[in-house]
Amino acid sequence: MPTRVCCCCSALRPRYKRLVDNIFPEDPKDGLVKADMEKLTFYAVSAPEKLDRIGSYLAERLSRDVVRHRTGYVLIAMEALDQLLMACHSQSIKPFVESFLHMVAKLLESGEPKLQVLGTNSFVKFANIEEDTPSYHRRYDFFVSRFSAMCHSYHSDPEIRTEIRIAGIRGIQGVVRKTVNDELRATIWEPQHMDKIVPSLLFNMQKIEEADSRIGPPPSPSAADKEENPAVLAENCFRELLGRASFGNMNNAVRPVFAHLDHHKLWDPNEFAVHCFKIIMYSIQAQYSHHVIQEILGHLDACKKDSPRVRAGIIQVLLEAVAIAAKGSIGPTVLEVFNTLLKHLRFSVELEANDLQAGSTGNANLDTSSKDSDEKIVQNAVIQTIGFFGSNLPDYQRSEIMMFIMGKVPVFGTSTHTLDISQLGDLGTRRIQIMLLRSLLMVTSGYKAKTIVTALPGSFLDPLLSPSLMEDYELRQLVLEVMHNLMDRHDNRAKLRGIRIIPDVADLKIKREKICRQDTSFMKKNGQQLYRHIYLGCKEEDNVHKNYELLYTSLALITIELANEEVVIDLIRLAIALQDSAIINEDNLPMFHRCGIMALVAAYLNFVSQMIAVPAFCQHVSKVIEIRTMEAPYFLPEHIFRDKCMLPKSLEKHDKNLYFLTNKIAESLGGSGYSVERLSVPYVPQVTDEDRLSRRKSIVDTVSIQVDILPNSIPSDDVVSNTEEITFEALKKAIDTSGMEEQEKEKRRLVIEKFQKAPFEEIAAQCESKANLLHDRLAQILELTIRPPPSPSGTLTITSGHAQYQSVPVYEMKFPDLCVY
Repeated sequence: MPTRVCCCCSALRPRYKRLVDNIFPEDPKDGLVKADMEKLTFYAVSAPEKLDRIGSYLAERLSRDVVRHRTGYVLIAMEALDQLLMACHSQSIKPFVESFLHMVAKLLESGEPKLQVLGTNSFVKFANIEEDTPSYHRRYDFFVSRFSAMCHSYHSDPEIRTEIRIAGIRGIQGVVRKTVNDELRATIWEPQHMDKIVPSLLFNMQKIEEADSRIGPPPSPSAADKEENPAVLAENCFRELLGRASFGNMNNAVRPVFAHLDHHKLWDPNEFAVHCFKIIMYSIQAQYSHHVIQEILGHLDACKKDSPRVRAGIIQVLLEAVAIAAKGSIGPTVLEVFNTLLKHLRFSVELEANDLQAGSTGNANLDTSSKDSDEKIVQNAVIQTIGFFGSNLPDYQRSEIMMFIMGKVPVFGTSTHTLDISQLGDLGTRRIQIMLLRSLLMVTSGYKAKTIVTALPGSFLDPLLSPSLMEDYELRQLVLEVMHNLMDRHDNRAKLRGIRIIPDVADLKIKREKICRQDTSFMKKNGQQLYRHIYLGCKEEDNVHKNYELLYTSLALITIELANEEVVIDLIRLAIALQDSAIINEDNLPMFHRCGIMALVAAYLNFVSQMIAVPAFCQHVSKVIEIRTMEAPYFLPEHIFRDKCMLPKSLEKHDKNLYFLTNKIAESLGGSGYSVERLSVPYVPQVTDEDRLSRRKSIVDTVSIQVDILPNSIPSDDVVSNTEEITFEALKKAIDTSGMEEQEKEKRRLVIEKFQKAPFEEIAAQCESKANLLHDRLAQILELTIRPPPSPSGTLTITSGHAQYQSVPVYEMKFPDLCVY
């Protein structure tokens, strides 16, 4: 019962107290006296200066009723406060608000769940009121702490527990709405508040039974779910909080998420972590996405000593964040993302190598294999993230990332790579090479450059085709696949999948364009390098079926994308050289590999003959394939690459009709206007500087160049031969002469380099021109009569009067094992 006073005392009481007392009935069950409440409201609106006193008196009564557990009167007092608050919007309402908040705090401090919910509801109503002018001195520290505690309620009654948690979430939502709109009152974004608000929301979001795994933004919850489900209500509040975060407050809102996920061990499994960051990335403003990515990278660095599954979980979260951010603004974090991921890739490979080394020394236990597989999970997650991120970048950024990753690939004998591999060893180095090339393969997927020079610049092509990346069949596969991604500008690779004899290439509907000048220039500069890589790749002993398929695709793509008449001749020379190498077998290859090379040559010549559409060439190729089908099916890809194929014991006794013959190919192409002189010159791979650094066996043991212009029809008695042999040691000794000028040294170095790198036909043509020039000069000086040689063998007889001069020297230059020096 409320306290009653006598009539005399009542008349002396202030009017506002009398009006307040009159709204309370004799029995609290009767509820608020509406007639008296209307009088009190009219009085407060008419005399707003009295609001402060009305609020203080109501707060006094409510505090007394709370202590005395008069719940009915407490409900009436709060209803009256709510009505006054909604009715009055004057400047004098601010002191009244202080009294109101004091009463709400009293209710929240009580142990009664009903009163806590009542106070929360009143605070939410207050939060929805827009004040004309903000009150900068008002703070909500207590309400943040109290509402956060209510979010973690563990009441024994499940229904009451749910009710209290919902009230706490709605209270936090009210605080956020009341404070975040005012930029001058930014205390809510301080770390001490965010460390309470964000974990409280995430704690209730964990109750979502089915984690969202969709790529698109999560759907907005319905109104009914918001009111009844704490998880849905918390998620909605979390999105609203992030949506209101500004540039300076973003990090304070995101960092508590990491602390919560770490504390509750939610990175493994990471479904909830992925769900949280999807909400974050879709809720924040797009221009702030790079802040979240930076925070994830920083947390990944901080957790580098955690278990592999934890690191893999963080990387997968990064993948989801990058997938969303790549559609908008990523900001300046592109290289930072790749640099951090590659650093963790190296770290994972190093841990894996150390575990394998420990296992090989006999100290392995049952955990070694599990750690090894866990590290592979980390590596695959890194590669997937790199690939997805890179494939969503614009072309100009993707080309930079390609160069960046290629610069990290360890190449033996050089220090151009920027990745620390000092602790990896040979096994770890090979592993990191594979991982980086797999990353590069994903980045290059879908990349379309207008010219091949843009896709394969020299600074990228040289390390990609390095001998160090040919020492393992898997490395060679990855290198070829990267090249295919960059060469295939018209999406023809899928049509070429599988090495086979194509009956009609026209059915494939190959897309191609006229070769541009830039591509022609690229092949003149880098063609020999590509041919050399394919030639050596075919002769590797550890090749498997996939290697031959990729090599065949490489030849076909070069034909489609980069081949003019000159390149076609070079490719045919390369194919014939591969056939000869399989027959002669200087490298002692197993029979399967020799037959595999023969099948590769057959598949490619069948393809190129139909591409250039020379009938005689097509007829020769078809005839050889037909004979092979009948007599030597192991020379065809459909047979040799299937299981349990019968292999021959040797290739020396086979009929020449089973082979593609250079003279017939030259005859058929020459009749169609092709320049076939170079077909008679056997293809020999050029020797590069990298061979000196490679651990692999040199492809050329001796380079011998001999120019013979002596007459062979003259008797040996009259021949005055002059043969000078210049060895590499002689040249080296001459170059090291102390008295020689620097210019002469440079000149000799260029001569040696030319003999090492220049194609054979170029050297032959230059020697021929020099010989002709020498003859002309001798004729001019001695006024000789030059009689043409009787045969086209290159011999020459010079006659002056009764004397004959045959003293034209023969130069034979031998450079034993150039690759060693």
